[in-house]
Amino acid sequence: MKNVAFYTLGCKLNFSETSTIARSFKARGYREVSFDQVPNIFIINTCTVTDNADNKCAKIVREAKKIAPNSFVAIIGCYAQLKPEEISKIEGVDAVLGAAEKFRMFDYLEQFIPQPKTKIFNSKIKTANVFHASHSYGDRTRTFLKVQDGCNYKCAFCTIPLARGKSRSESIENILKQVKKIALTEVKEIVLTGVNIGDFGIQKGKRKEKFIDLLKALDNVEGIDRFRISSIEPNLLTEQIIDFVAHSKKFVPHFHIPLQSGSNLILRNMKRRYNTHLYAKRIKKIKEIIPHCCIGVDVITGFPGETKAEYLKTYDFLRELDVSYLHVFTYSEREKTLAIDMAHRVPKKERQERSNMLRVLSREKKRYFYETQKNQVRTVLFEYNIKDGKMQGYTENYVRVAAKYDPMLVNELKKVRLSKLDEKENFQVLEVEENFTTNT
Repeated sequence: MKNVAFYTLGCKLNFSETSTIARSFKARGYREVSFDQVPNIFIINTCTVTDNADNKCAKIVREAKKIAPNSFVAIIGCYAQLKPEEISKIEGVDAVLGAAEKFRMFDYLEQFIPQPKTKIFNSKIKTANVFHASHSYGDRTRTFLKVQDGCNYKCAFCTIPLARGKSRSESIENILKQVKKIALTEVKEIVLTGVNIGDFGIQKGKRKEKFIDLLKALDNVEGIDRFRISSIEPNLLTEQIIDFVAHSKKFVPHFHIPLQSGSNLILRNMKRRYNTHLYAKRIKKIKEIIPHCCIGVDVITGFPGETKAEYLKTYDFLRELDVSYLHVFTYSEREKTLAIDMAHRVPKKERQERSNMLRVLSREKKRYFYETQKNQVRTVLFEYNIKDGKMQGYTENYVRVAAKYDPMLVNELKKVRLSKLDEKENFQVLEVEENFTTNT
Protein backbone atom coordinates (compact mmCIF):
# COMPACT_ATOMS: atom_id res chain seq x y z
CA MET A 1 0.00 0.00 0.00
CA LYS A 2 1.33 3.41 -0.99
CA ASN A 3 1.27 6.31 1.45
CA VAL A 4 0.24 9.81 0.42
CA ALA A 5 0.65 13.10 2.30
CA PHE A 6 -1.10 16.39 1.61
CA TYR A 7 -0.11 19.97 2.33
CA THR A 8 -2.48 22.88 1.79
CA LEU A 9 -1.63 26.55 1.41
CA GLY A 10 -4.11 29.41 1.30
CA CYS A 11 -7.83 29.64 1.83
CA LYS A 12 -10.48 27.34 3.30
CA LEU A 13 -11.61 26.62 -0.25
CA ASN A 14 -8.25 24.95 -0.85
CA PHE A 15 -8.68 22.91 2.32
CA SER A 16 -12.08 21.64 1.18
CA GLU A 17 -10.62 20.63 -2.19
CA THR A 18 -7.59 18.92 -0.65
CA SER A 19 -9.86 16.91 1.62
CA THR A 20 -11.97 15.81 -1.35
CA ILE A 21 -8.89 14.79 -3.35
CA ALA A 22 -7.57 12.91 -0.31
CA ARG A 23 -10.79 10.88 -0.16
CA SER A 24 -10.34 9.93 -3.83
CA PHE A 25 -6.90 8.52 -2.97
CA LYS A 26 -8.31 6.55 -0.05
CA ALA A 27 -11.02 5.11 -2.30
CA ARG A 28 -8.23 3.70 -4.48
CA GLY A 29 -6.48 2.03 -1.59
CA TYR A 30 -3.90 4.67 -0.65
CA ARG A 31 -3.19 5.45 2.98
CA GLU A 32 -3.06 9.09 4.03
CA VAL A 33 -0.15 9.87 6.34
CA SER A 34 1.60 12.95 7.70
CA PHE A 35 4.77 14.41 6.17
CA ASP A 36 7.05 12.86 8.76
CA GLN A 37 5.80 9.34 8.05
CA VAL A 38 7.90 9.14 4.85
CA PRO A 39 5.14 9.12 2.21
CA ASN A 40 5.56 7.73 -1.29
CA ILE A 41 3.56 10.64 -2.69
CA PHE A 42 3.28 14.31 -1.74
CA ILE A 43 0.37 16.43 -3.02
CA ILE A 44 0.88 20.16 -2.41
CA ASN A 45 -2.15 22.41 -2.95
CA THR A 46 -0.92 25.94 -3.54
CA CYS A 47 -2.02 29.54 -3.22
CA THR A 48 -0.79 32.52 -5.19
CA VAL A 49 -2.41 35.50 -3.51
CA THR A 50 1.02 36.86 -2.52
CA ASP A 51 4.61 36.23 -3.59
CA ASN A 52 5.17 34.78 -0.13
CA ALA A 53 2.64 32.06 -0.96
CA ASP A 54 4.65 31.22 -4.09
CA ASN A 55 7.89 30.98 -2.09
CA LYS A 56 6.27 28.66 0.44
CA CYS A 57 5.64 26.10 -2.28
CA ALA A 58 9.36 25.74 -3.07
CA LYS A 59 10.18 25.45 0.62
CA ILE A 60 7.64 22.68 1.17
CA VAL A 61 8.98 20.76 -1.84
CA ARG A 62 12.51 20.93 -0.40
CA GLU A 63 11.28 19.65 2.96
CA ALA A 64 9.35 16.83 1.29
CA LYS A 65 12.44 15.66 -0.57
CA LYS A 66 14.51 15.75 2.61
CA ILE A 67 11.98 13.45 4.27
CA ALA A 68 11.52 11.10 1.32
CA PRO A 69 14.11 11.61 -1.46
CA ASN A 70 12.53 9.00 -3.74
CA SER A 71 8.98 10.27 -3.36
CA PHE A 72 6.66 11.60 -6.08
CA VAL A 73 5.75 15.30 -5.69
CA ALA A 74 2.71 16.80 -7.43
CA ILE A 75 1.74 20.49 -7.29
CA ILE A 76 -1.87 21.61 -7.72
CA GLY A 77 -3.84 24.77 -6.92
CA CYS A 78 -3.78 28.41 -8.02
CA TYR A 79 0.00 28.71 -8.33
CA ALA A 80 0.02 25.57 -10.49
CA GLN A 81 -2.52 27.11 -12.86
CA LEU A 82 -0.80 30.47 -13.18
CA LYS A 83 2.87 29.50 -13.32
CA PRO A 84 3.33 25.83 -14.25
CA GLU A 85 6.65 26.40 -16.02
CA GLU A 86 8.06 28.24 -13.02
CA ILE A 87 7.03 25.40 -10.73
CA SER A 88 8.50 22.80 -13.09
CA LYS A 89 11.93 24.33 -12.48
CA ILE A 90 11.72 23.66 -8.73
CA GLU A 91 14.01 20.74 -8.03
CA GLY A 92 12.06 17.71 -6.89
CA VAL A 93 8.71 18.47 -8.56
CA ASP A 94 7.45 15.55 -10.66
CA ALA A 95 4.10 16.88 -11.89
CA VAL A 96 2.12 20.12 -12.10
CA LEU A 97 -1.66 20.00 -12.58
CA GLY A 98 -3.83 23.03 -13.39
CA ALA A 99 -7.35 23.96 -12.32
CA ALA A 100 -9.10 21.74 -14.86
CA GLU A 101 -6.83 18.77 -14.15
CA LYS A 102 -6.47 18.58 -10.35
CA PHE A 103 -9.68 16.61 -9.80
CA ARG A 104 -8.73 14.19 -12.59
CA MET A 105 -5.32 13.40 -11.21
CA PHE A 106 -5.63 9.65 -11.77
CA ASP A 107 -6.35 10.21 -15.45
CA TYR A 108 -2.91 11.78 -15.84
CA LEU A 109 -0.81 10.09 -13.15
CA GLU A 110 -1.60 6.40 -13.00
CA GLN A 111 1.63 5.19 -11.43
CA PHE A 112 2.95 8.22 -9.53
CA ILE A 113 6.49 7.21 -10.40
CA PRO A 114 9.21 9.93 -10.41
CA GLN A 115 10.42 10.84 -13.90
CA PRO A 116 13.60 12.62 -15.08
CA LYS A 117 11.51 15.53 -16.39
CA THR A 118 8.61 17.31 -14.71
CA LYS A 119 5.25 16.60 -16.36
CA ILE A 120 2.90 19.57 -16.84
CA PHE A 121 -0.84 19.13 -17.30
CA ASN A 122 -2.24 22.62 -17.59
CA SER A 123 -4.98 23.74 -19.94
CA LYS A 124 -6.30 27.28 -20.41
CA ILE A 125 -8.38 28.55 -17.52
CA LYS A 126 -11.50 28.82 -19.69
CA THR A 127 -11.61 25.02 -19.69
CA ALA A 128 -12.07 25.07 -15.90
CA ASN A 129 -15.81 25.58 -16.26
CA VAL A 130 -17.10 22.57 -14.36
CA PHE A 131 -18.07 22.86 -10.71
CA HIS A 132 -16.41 20.19 -8.56
CA ALA A 133 -18.19 19.65 -5.26
CA SER A 134 -15.79 19.61 -2.31
CA HIS A 135 -15.86 19.58 1.45
CA SER A 136 -13.33 19.04 4.19
CA TYR A 137 -13.74 16.22 6.62
CA GLY A 138 -11.75 14.85 9.50
CA ASP A 139 -11.90 17.37 12.24
CA ARG A 140 -15.12 16.12 13.81
CA THR A 141 -16.41 19.59 14.72
CA ARG A 142 -16.96 21.39 11.45
CA THR A 143 -16.47 21.10 7.73
CA PHE A 144 -15.78 23.61 4.98
CA LEU A 145 -18.27 23.13 2.14
CA LYS A 146 -17.55 24.62 -1.28
CA VAL A 147 -20.75 25.96 -2.84
CA GLN A 148 -19.23 28.37 -5.39
CA ASP A 149 -16.01 28.66 -7.38
CA GLY A 150 -14.35 31.20 -9.68
CA CYS A 151 -14.99 34.93 -9.98
CA ASN A 152 -16.31 37.32 -12.62
CA TYR A 153 -14.90 40.39 -10.89
CA LYS A 154 -11.69 42.00 -12.15
CA CYS A 155 -10.14 43.55 -9.06
CA ALA A 156 -6.85 45.20 -10.00
CA PHE A 157 -4.74 43.32 -7.43
CA CYS A 158 -6.18 39.83 -7.81
CA THR A 159 -5.11 36.79 -9.83
CA ILE A 160 -7.86 34.47 -8.64
CA PRO A 161 -10.07 34.78 -11.77
CA LEU A 162 -7.00 33.79 -13.80
CA ALA A 163 -6.34 30.84 -11.51
CA ARG A 164 -9.89 29.57 -10.96
CA GLY A 165 -11.91 30.79 -13.92
CA LYS A 166 -15.40 32.25 -14.13
CA SER A 167 -18.00 32.17 -11.38
CA ARG A 168 -19.92 28.91 -11.17
CA SER A 169 -21.90 27.10 -8.51
CA GLU A 170 -23.43 23.84 -7.49
CA SER A 171 -27.25 23.67 -7.55
CA ILE A 172 -29.19 24.08 -4.31
CA GLU A 173 -30.67 20.61 -4.84
CA ASN A 174 -27.24 18.97 -5.01
CA ILE A 175 -25.89 20.99 -2.09
CA LEU A 176 -28.78 19.82 0.05
CA LYS A 177 -28.01 16.21 -0.87
CA GLN A 178 -24.37 16.75 0.10
CA VAL A 179 -25.27 18.43 3.39
CA LYS A 180 -27.65 15.62 4.31
CA LYS A 181 -24.78 13.14 3.82
CA ILE A 182 -22.51 15.28 6.00
CA ALA A 183 -25.26 15.36 8.62
CA LEU A 184 -24.87 11.58 8.99
CA THR A 185 -21.29 12.12 10.24
CA GLU A 186 -20.04 13.71 13.44
CA VAL A 187 -19.92 17.21 11.92
CA LYS A 188 -21.85 19.82 13.93
CA GLU A 189 -21.03 22.97 11.95
CA ILE A 190 -20.69 23.69 8.23
CA VAL A 191 -18.83 26.74 6.91
CA LEU A 192 -19.98 27.75 3.43
CA THR A 193 -17.00 28.65 1.25
CA GLY A 194 -16.33 29.95 -2.24
CA VAL A 195 -14.23 32.45 -4.15
CA ASN A 196 -17.08 34.95 -4.36
CA ILE A 197 -19.78 33.26 -2.36
CA GLY A 198 -22.34 36.06 -2.65
CA ASP A 199 -22.32 35.45 -6.42
CA PHE A 200 -23.72 31.98 -5.85
CA GLY A 201 -26.24 30.69 -8.38
CA ILE A 202 -24.47 30.72 -11.76
CA GLN A 203 -24.67 27.37 -13.57
CA LYS A 204 -23.27 26.88 -17.08
CA GLY A 205 -22.78 30.62 -17.44
CA LYS A 206 -26.33 31.62 -16.51
CA ARG A 207 -27.77 32.76 -13.19
CA LYS A 208 -30.21 30.11 -12.04
CA GLU A 209 -30.45 30.62 -8.26
CA LYS A 210 -29.73 33.11 -5.48
CA PHE A 211 -27.53 32.91 -2.38
CA ILE A 212 -30.41 33.88 -0.08
CA ASP A 213 -32.44 30.93 -1.37
CA LEU A 214 -29.55 28.59 -0.55
CA LEU A 215 -29.42 29.97 3.00
CA LYS A 216 -33.17 29.50 3.47
CA ALA A 217 -32.98 25.91 2.23
CA LEU A 218 -30.04 25.02 4.48
CA ASP A 219 -31.75 26.52 7.52
CA ASN A 220 -34.25 23.67 7.43
CA VAL A 221 -31.79 20.78 7.10
CA GLU A 222 -31.89 18.36 10.02
CA GLY A 223 -28.72 17.03 11.62
CA ILE A 224 -26.49 20.11 11.32
CA ASP A 225 -26.52 22.47 14.29
CA ARG A 226 -24.74 25.51 12.86
CA PHE A 227 -23.99 27.11 9.51
CA ARG A 228 -21.43 29.87 9.08
CA ILE A 229 -20.95 32.12 6.03
CA SER A 230 -17.35 32.68 5.00
CA SER A 231 -16.13 35.89 3.34
CA ILE A 232 -18.81 37.79 1.39
CA GLU A 233 -18.45 40.97 -0.69
CA PRO A 234 -20.16 44.03 0.87
CA ASN A 235 -22.09 44.79 -2.32
CA LEU A 236 -23.47 41.23 -2.32
CA LEU A 237 -24.23 41.16 1.40
CA THR A 238 -27.78 42.43 1.03
CA GLU A 239 -30.01 43.68 3.82
CA GLN A 240 -32.19 40.67 3.10
CA ILE A 241 -29.28 38.34 3.94
CA ILE A 242 -28.49 40.28 7.12
CA ASP A 243 -32.15 40.15 8.20
CA PHE A 244 -32.25 36.43 7.49
CA VAL A 245 -29.16 35.66 9.59
CA ALA A 246 -30.55 37.77 12.43
CA HIS A 247 -33.64 35.54 12.67
CA SER A 248 -32.17 32.26 11.43
CA LYS A 249 -32.45 29.02 13.34
CA LYS A 250 -28.97 27.80 12.39
CA PHE A 251 -26.90 30.55 10.73
CA VAL A 252 -24.59 32.08 13.31
CA PRO A 253 -23.97 35.83 13.92
CA HIS A 254 -20.62 36.10 12.20
CA PHE A 255 -19.71 37.88 8.95
CA HIS A 256 -16.37 38.34 7.23
CA ILE A 257 -16.62 41.29 4.84
CA PRO A 258 -13.66 42.40 2.69
CA LEU A 259 -12.99 46.13 2.74
CA GLN A 260 -9.45 46.30 1.22
CA SER A 261 -9.26 50.10 1.59
CA GLY A 262 -10.97 52.88 3.52
CA SER A 263 -10.13 55.33 0.73
CA ASN A 264 -12.72 55.72 -2.02
CA LEU A 265 -9.97 56.77 -4.42
CA ILE A 266 -8.05 53.55 -3.80
CA LEU A 267 -11.23 51.47 -3.97
CA ARG A 268 -11.92 52.91 -7.44
CA ASN A 269 -8.36 52.17 -8.53
CA MET A 270 -8.71 48.64 -7.17
CA LYS A 271 -11.87 48.23 -9.33
CA ARG A 272 -13.92 47.35 -6.26
CA ARG A 273 -17.72 47.52 -6.60
CA TYR A 274 -18.64 49.60 -3.54
CA ASN A 275 -17.51 52.66 -1.58
CA THR A 276 -16.94 53.34 2.09
CA HIS A 277 -20.47 54.71 2.49
CA LEU A 278 -22.02 51.39 1.44
CA TYR A 279 -19.56 49.46 3.60
CA ALA A 280 -20.33 51.54 6.70
CA LYS A 281 -24.05 51.18 5.97
CA ARG A 282 -23.73 47.37 5.99
CA ILE A 283 -21.83 47.36 9.30
CA LYS A 284 -24.38 49.70 10.88
CA LYS A 285 -27.26 47.49 9.74
CA ILE A 286 -25.63 44.37 11.18
CA LYS A 287 -24.91 45.97 14.53
CA GLU A 288 -28.39 47.47 14.79
CA ILE A 289 -30.16 44.12 14.55
CA ILE A 290 -27.40 41.74 15.74
CA PRO A 291 -25.41 43.73 18.35
CA HIS A 292 -23.32 40.72 19.42
CA CYS A 293 -22.35 39.81 15.85
CA CYS A 294 -18.66 39.24 15.13
CA ILE A 295 -17.43 41.06 12.01
CA GLY A 296 -14.08 40.36 10.36
CA VAL A 297 -12.50 42.59 7.72
CA ASP A 298 -9.92 42.07 4.95
CA VAL A 299 -7.70 45.06 4.24
CA ILE A 300 -4.73 45.61 1.88
CA THR A 301 -1.96 48.10 2.57
CA GLY A 302 0.47 49.62 0.10
CA PHE A 303 -1.59 49.43 -3.08
CA PRO A 304 -0.11 51.63 -5.85
CA GLY A 305 -1.08 55.26 -5.32
CA GLU A 306 -1.80 54.81 -1.61
CA THR A 307 -0.21 57.96 -0.23
CA LYS A 308 0.17 58.46 3.49
CA ALA A 309 -3.01 60.53 3.46
CA GLU A 310 -5.00 57.80 1.69
CA TYR A 311 -3.62 55.17 4.05
CA LEU A 312 -4.69 57.25 7.06
CA LYS A 313 -8.20 57.39 5.62
CA THR A 314 -8.20 53.58 5.82
CA TYR A 315 -6.79 53.56 9.32
CA ASP A 316 -9.23 56.17 10.62
CA PHE A 317 -12.19 54.55 8.87
CA LEU A 318 -11.42 51.19 10.48
CA ARG A 319 -10.69 52.72 13.87
CA GLU A 320 -14.20 54.22 13.99
CA LEU A 321 -15.92 51.17 12.51
CA ASP A 322 -17.63 48.70 14.85
CA VAL A 323 -15.81 45.60 13.62
CA SER A 324 -14.19 42.76 15.57
CA TYR A 325 -10.89 41.89 13.86
CA LEU A 326 -8.84 42.53 10.73
CA HIS A 327 -7.07 40.26 8.26
CA VAL A 328 -4.25 42.48 7.03
CA PHE A 329 -2.53 41.84 3.70
CA THR A 330 0.55 43.66 2.49
CA TYR A 331 0.14 44.44 -1.21
CA SER A 332 2.22 42.18 -3.41
CA GLU A 333 2.77 42.71 -7.15
CA ARG A 334 1.21 39.88 -9.14
CA GLU A 335 1.81 39.25 -12.84
CA LYS A 336 -1.10 39.68 -15.28
CA THR A 337 -3.04 41.97 -12.94
CA LEU A 338 -4.12 45.53 -13.73
CA ALA A 339 -2.15 46.89 -10.77
CA ILE A 340 1.20 45.59 -12.00
CA ASP A 341 1.57 48.55 -14.38
CA MET A 342 0.20 51.23 -12.06
CA ALA A 343 2.43 54.11 -11.11
CA HIS A 344 3.31 55.47 -7.66
CA ARG A 345 4.33 52.22 -6.01
CA VAL A 346 4.65 52.28 -2.25
CA PRO A 347 8.09 51.23 -0.96
CA LYS A 348 7.98 47.76 0.56
CA LYS A 349 9.27 48.95 3.91
CA GLU A 350 6.44 51.47 4.11
CA ARG A 351 3.87 48.84 3.12
CA GLN A 352 5.07 46.65 5.98
CA GLU A 353 4.98 49.51 8.48
CA ARG A 354 1.39 50.26 7.53
CA SER A 355 0.47 46.59 7.84
CA ASN A 356 2.02 46.45 11.30
CA MET A 357 -0.04 49.47 12.40
CA LEU A 358 -3.23 47.81 11.23
CA ARG A 359 -2.33 44.55 12.97
CA VAL A 360 -1.99 46.46 16.23
CA LEU A 361 -5.40 48.02 15.55
CA SER A 362 -6.80 44.54 14.89
CA ARG A 363 -5.63 43.31 18.28
CA GLU A 364 -7.26 46.34 19.90
CA LYS A 365 -10.50 45.71 18.00
CA LYS A 366 -10.56 42.06 18.98
CA ARG A 367 -9.84 42.84 22.61
CA TYR A 368 -12.63 45.43 22.70
CA PHE A 369 -15.09 43.02 21.09
CA TYR A 370 -14.16 40.29 23.55
CA GLU A 371 -14.61 42.70 26.46
CA THR A 372 -18.20 43.34 25.30
CA GLN A 373 -18.81 39.60 25.60
CA LYS A 374 -17.78 39.29 29.25
CA ASN A 375 -20.38 37.65 31.46
CA GLN A 376 -22.49 36.76 28.42
CA VAL A 377 -23.84 33.25 27.96
CA ARG A 378 -22.89 31.76 24.61
CA THR A 379 -22.91 28.33 22.97
CA VAL A 380 -19.48 26.81 22.34
CA LEU A 381 -18.62 24.01 19.94
CA PHE A 382 -15.70 22.34 21.69
CA GLU A 383 -12.89 20.91 19.54
CA TYR A 384 -10.80 17.86 20.23
CA ASN A 385 -7.34 19.46 20.17
CA ILE A 386 -5.76 19.94 23.60
CA LYS A 387 -3.14 22.52 24.62
CA ASP A 388 -1.66 22.69 28.12
CA GLY A 389 -4.49 20.58 29.50
CA LYS A 390 -7.10 22.88 27.98
CA MET A 391 -9.54 22.30 25.16
CA GLN A 392 -10.71 25.07 22.88
CA GLY A 393 -13.81 25.97 20.94
CA TYR A 394 -15.69 28.85 19.40
CA THR A 395 -18.96 30.48 20.30
CA GLU A 396 -21.60 31.13 17.67
CA ASN A 397 -20.21 34.68 17.34
CA TYR A 398 -16.65 33.45 16.92
CA VAL A 399 -15.26 34.09 20.39
CA ARG A 400 -12.50 31.64 21.29
CA VAL A 401 -12.99 29.78 24.54
CA ALA A 402 -10.71 27.57 26.62
CA ALA A 403 -11.88 25.10 29.25
CA LYS A 404 -10.34 22.35 31.34
CA TYR A 405 -10.13 19.20 29.24
CA ASP A 406 -13.15 16.98 29.58
CA PRO A 407 -13.58 14.12 27.05
CA MET A 408 -17.35 14.46 27.42
CA LEU A 409 -17.20 17.95 25.93
CA VAL A 410 -15.39 16.98 22.71
CA ASN A 411 -17.49 17.88 19.65
CA GLU A 412 -20.36 19.02 21.85
CA LEU A 413 -22.32 22.26 21.84
CA LYS A 414 -22.50 23.62 25.36
CA LYS A 415 -23.72 26.84 26.93
CA VAL A 416 -21.05 28.68 28.90
CA ARG A 417 -20.67 31.96 30.68
CA LEU A 418 -17.70 33.93 29.33
CA SER A 419 -15.87 34.75 32.53
CA LYS A 420 -12.34 36.10 32.10
CA LEU A 421 -9.71 36.54 29.41
CA ASP A 422 -6.31 34.85 29.76
CA GLU A 423 -2.97 36.09 28.45
CA LYS A 424 -3.63 34.38 25.08
CA GLU A 425 -6.98 36.17 24.76
CA ASN A 426 -9.04 33.06 25.26
CA PHE A 427 -12.06 33.21 27.51
CA GLN A 428 -11.49 30.89 30.43
CA VAL A 429 -14.66 28.98 31.14
CA LEU A 430 -15.24 27.74 34.65
CA GLU A 431 -18.78 26.39 34.33
CA VAL A 432 -20.39 24.52 31.48
CA GLU A 433 -24.17 24.44 31.09
CA GLU A 434 -25.20 25.38 34.59
CA ASN A 435 -28.79 26.36 33.89
CA PHE A 436 -27.75 29.45 31.97
CA THR A 437 -30.12 31.67 30.05
CA THR A 438 -28.67 32.77 26.70
CA ASN A 439 -28.03 36.51 26.18
CA THR A 440 -28.31 38.22 22.80
